[in-house]
Parts: sequence; structure tokens; C-alpha cells
Amino acid sequence: MSATVPAVDLAPRVFSRDVADHLVPTGREEEWRFTPLKRLRGLTDGSAVLESTPAIDVVAEGFTVDTVAMDDPRVGASLTPSDIIAARAMSVAPAATVLALSAEGSGRADVTIYGRGAGASHLIIEFGPFSAGTVVVRHRGHATLAQAVEIRVADSASGTVVFWQDWDRDTVHAATHHAQLGRDARLMMGHITLGGDLVRILPQVSYTATGGDAELLGLTFADAGQHLESRVFVDHDTPQCRSSVLYKSALQGDEAHTVWVGDVLVRAEATGIDTYEVNRNLILTDGARADSVPNLELETGEIVGAGHASATGRFDDEQLFYLQARGIPADLARVLVVRGFFTDVLGRLGVPEIGDEVMSTVDSRLGIDRVAAGMLEEEAE
Repeated sequence: MSATVPAVDLAPRVFSRDVADHLVPTGREEEWRFTPLKRLRGLTDGSAVLESTPAIDVVAEGFTVDTVAMDDPRVGASLTPSDIIAARAMSVAPAATVLALSAEGSGRADVTIYGRGAGASHLIIEFGPFSAGTVVVRHRGHATLAQAVEIRVADSASGTVVFWQDWDRDTVHAATHHAQLGRDARLMMGHITLGGDLVRILPQVSYTATGGDAELLGLTFADAGQHLESRVFVDHDTPQCRSSVLYKSALQGDEAHTVWVGDVLVRAEATGIDTYEVNRNLILTDGARADSVPNLELETGEIVGAGHASATGRFDDEQLFYLQARGIPADLARVLVVRGFFTDVLGRLGVPEIGDEVMSTVDSRLGIDRVAAGMLEEEAE
């Protein structure tokens, strides 16, 4: 389902940590035209009182964990907010949590952020030169949360960071997640959004030297009334770097709404880059709506490749026919189609335990328990 949207304001982005430098959105701006502003509970206009600090639990191996003041030089070292909510988060958050992996180190960190009302949080994740590590950030509980996250991947480091929005149904979460890549650095950044009432996340990528390689993966499942929005921005301002974006969404129920906007800017100096972005949306019932807007701006033609693809549709009739021909009822065949739709994203995340739990949640939302889904999958094979 698609709908006509009002004319939008294409004013240039404002980058500033000062909230006063950002205009309060009206909904006519390009960055806000799909977002139901009234459901943000005052995060944009400042009427929300962000006084409840989320609880953070960290289980880390190889990473150091510190809590620092917001005037620490590591805060804002790579993120200058282009969004009023991120600026507000950086002005209100009482402290920042820093996870750091030392040079040539390896490790894994599991972070759980528990919402406890209206508040703000700031998280910094650093991968030292030649290091390799994985960080999983899980959001739980109920909250009205403004959030800013900085990810820095140093020269020749390899990092995986997965954000899982596993909120209670009444949560509002608006965040900017910015990643900066050094020379020959590699980052896989994933976003899984299943919970919440309104979740709006801005994944961003920038480069500081040649050879950076960023892979962005996303998976969302929107139920009736949920608004789940992802606005990706990849800023190619450095030669010989790469980016790959793959986001998939499934929707069911009246007024289930997903938004994906993929902005890739290839600046004149970014010669020899390679970029591609894909968004796929699977609508399961009437009344659901998916908005998909891929944008690719090229200021140079001296590149390896650049492209994008977007598609929104219902079930593949051939897949359904095949499964029903094997004796699987239509409602159960639907479950297998959805699970297959998400499999490549979960597989590429490289964190198997997350995939198992996500699939279990998807099965439950589609009305089938995990045991039955496993039996059907074996039969289909």
C-alpha cells in the first residue's frame, strides 16, 4: 500500500551538537515526512522530560567498559548530530558508556539497555587497530528514549555490532547510530526491530581513509499499529571504499507501517568506491503500509559501481503453491515463507543465537509455536 505525501522541505542538513541550531520539525521536512510526530511524546519539541536514566548491563570479554562524563573528549569525537533528537540526547544524557577493544585484541560484549521511563543514553563502541570483535546491544523494557551511539573502527580492525530493539509494545525509541571507519577497516552493523510502538533509527556511516568496508543489515517485523522506521545515510567522501545495505521488513495488521529511506552520497573526491543498497518488504495482510525510498547521489562517475533496488509485495505464489502441494496448509505455508524471507539477513549477521530467538518471535506472531515450525521446515526440505 502506498499513499500520497505532502510537499517536503529539502533544506540542507544541519550538523550541530547544540539543540538550538536544529529547527523543531513540522512534518514537511524530508527527514520527517513519514514520521508521526505526535507519537514521539515530545522528543522533538522538548516537551518530554528526559530525567530517567536507562539501566545498562554489560557482559564483556576482551572489551574494557567505562562510564565517562559528557565533556570527555571521546564523546562526540565522531558524531555531530544531524537530528534534533540526537542533539537533545547528547545534551541531556548524564554520562556515556564506553566499550573499547584494544589494538590487536579480540572479544565479545553483550549490552542490555533497560528502559525505565523517559530518558536519554549515549553509547560509544571502539575497535582498536587490527582488532576483531562483536558487540550485541539489546533494548528491553518500556521507555521514551532519545539515543546517540558512536562506533569507531580503527585501521585494519573488524567489528560486528548488532542492535536489537526488543522493546515492550508501548515504547518510543528515536536514535542516531553513527559509524566511522578507518583505513582497511570493516564493519557489519545490523538492526533488528520487533518491539516498540514507534521506533525511528538513523544508521550512518562515514570513512576517514581508503579501504573501508561497511555492511548494513536490517530486519523489521511490524504488527498492527506499529511504526518502525529506518533512515540509512552512507557518506562516501573517501576514495576506494565500499558499502552494502540490505534491509528487509514484514508487515501484518491494520496500520502496521515500516519506513526505509536509504541515502547514499558519493562525493566528487570518492573515486573508486563501490556501493549497493537493497530494500525488500513483504506485506502479509491488508491495512499494512511499507514506504521505501532509495536515494543515490553521485558527484563523480569514476567509481567501481553504484546501484539500488527496492521492492514491496505480497507472497510469492509459486512458493505458496510448492508448499501447499506438499500438503502444508496455507497459514503454515505463510510462516515458512516469512522465515525464508528473513533467513539471509539473519545468516549474514553471524550471531546464531540471535537468529534462533528472532525466528521464534516471528513464529509466535504468525500464530505457530517453535516446535511446529521446525517440523514443517524439515518436511518442506
